[in-house]
Amino acid sequence: MTDDRPAWARRIAAERQARDWSQRDAVRTLRAHAPTELPAEDSMIRQWKRWESGQAPNDFYQPIIAAVFGTVTHALFPAPSRRDGEKEILAASGMETLEIVSRLNRSDVDGATLDALRITTDRLCSEYPFMPSGQLIIEGRQWLRRVVELHTKSLTLAQHREVLALSGWLALLVGCVEYDMGDRHAAESTRRAALSLATEADHSEVAGWAHEMRAWFALTTGDYRGVISAAQAGAETAPNHSVAVQLAGQEAKAWARLGDRRQVEVALDKGRRLLEGMPHPENLDNHFVVDPAKFDFYSMDCYRLVGEDRLARTLAEEVLRAGTDFDGTERSPMRNAEARVTLGVAAAREGDLEQALLHGERALQGDRQSVPSLIMTSRELAAVMRQRYSTEPTAQDYLNHLQDLGREKPGFLPS
Repeated sequence: MTDDRPAWARRIAAERQARDWSQRDAVRTLRAHAPTELPAEDSMIRQWKRWESGQAPNDFYQPIIAAVFGTVTHALFPAPSRRDGEKEILAASGMETLEIVSRLNRSDVDGATLDALRITTDRLCSEYPFMPSGQLIIEGRQWLRRVVELHTKSLTLAQHREVLALSGWLALLVGCVEYDMGDRHAAESTRRAALSLATEADHSEVAGWAHEMRAWFALTTGDYRGVISAAQAGAETAPNHSVAVQLAGQEAKAWARLGDRRQVEVALDKGRRLLEGMPHPENLDNHFVVDPAKFDFYSMDCYRLVGEDRLARTLAEEVLRAGTDFDGTERSPMRNAEARVTLGVAAAREGDLEQALLHGERALQGDRQSVPSLIMTSRELAAVMRQRYSTEPTAQDYLNHLQDLGREKPGFLPS
């Protein structure tokens, strides 16, 4: 086998090896997940060898292989994504930003203007993963003000609900960026505003994401029971939307930090089943869409917490591969940072201080960070450093760097 195999082929081989399975073991597990009888074992082992060498499985086998490794079909066998930005706004609505703003100043609002606003909102939410926080929060607040001002216009009932929903999505976006920047109080106020808008518009998906934000806030501040409560409330509010998958992921992370391995698996399996049953998203870049690759990110965090270092490392490498373009540009710098922390934790536990520090310091670099989430995960690497390398000057330098980052955002100082 060579390195030019497809990424999915390299991954299923790595996942199998991380579990210490032979190919025969993998086939037996595959059979246990199959909905119907499979061919004889020797035939399936030959088939498995072909898959690991790069011959693509058909549509019947793809979801079964994904289930074997606790993930979903499109995380293991991804479909192409899109990123259209301003060109999409112009193509779909025929308007550039200046014309949209001009139309917003009129006494009434037509369908084309609302379509352009809908596309603009989607674009902003799609730029969340990589646009610098300072720039995104300015744009997000500007558009939120513009949309909120539409409430003073002459609107039909349907337009009124649409404007409320758009205001809710923009408030969610602004609240996320505020929290990334360490402004907890502003973020919570904005989150509550989004929930209020969702309630008035009777928009369950926006409401579900408002609950998800509460779960995220609770997770990064150590309120793990609060995470579980928020996740369950959000799942009841929006059971048929992809946010329910992310809520299951947040719940799994909380159970991992509470040390309950069984509940971790229950929550992850719940999220996996939900995601597997949903259509593939049209826009994988939108922050409020759960793309299949993100499920590996949830699992990575959980397996790191419960000490499954080989599985966590395999998933971290997959997160980095999926989050980086062919030219090295990082599509998902925040996820990549946490993946590097995971690699650092695994290396530190195995006694490789040099690699642990390399990954740990790399994680703290970059313009686009979610400081609360980054500090939360880095605490684990810091704990291993203190336990095993307290007398090493290089380890102390890393701990000091992490402390400095925490002091910049006092509410998130690592313990």
